[in-house]
Amino acid sequence: MMAQIQIHRLFVLSLALKGFHALSEIAGGLSLYLLGTNEVVGWLYWAASHSREPLATLTVGFARTFSASEHEFYAFYLISHGVVNFALVFGLLTERRWAYPATFAVLSAFIAYQTYRYAFTHDVGLIALTILDLIVMGLAWNEYRLRRYQVRGRSRRLHFRLRDRGRPID
Repeated sequence: MMAQIQIHRLFVLSLALKGFHALSEIAGGLSLYLLGTNEVVGWLYWAASHSREPLATLTVGFARTFSASEHEFYAFYLISHGVVNFALVFGLLTERRWAYPATFAVLSAFIAYQTYRYAFTHDVGLIALTILDLIVMGLAWNEYRLRRYQVRGRSRRLHFRLRDRGRPID
């Protein structure tokens, strides 16, 4: 029983991290929509000039290839990804039945896409997101399994109570 409480706490903590990340993605996406492409590139060059060598080189390389179409893609991706993740977190925290299967489907799709993108970009951040998604999926599966068991247990207890009182059971 104590182990289940610890796992539940880890589940809630992982959802808090996922929710915080979702809100930061939404804020980042909105910021990108408000800034022009040249402003973003200028900020990237400024950040590179104040960074250590490996990070500065990566930032300058990214800034050189950052186009208006990429700008639109990143803004849209951040906002849509953030909104979907936040909806899943909200659904899981409020124990909505739809949230569990939706989480498994959506996070599986995100993991597949992040793995695909990693093959081209080798961005370590994608690996970190994928690991977090896998942890959330595993913990959500555990919660889903427990909830299903609890609901079945309750319906059996209700069935026996009604039968013992002589009421008809549908």
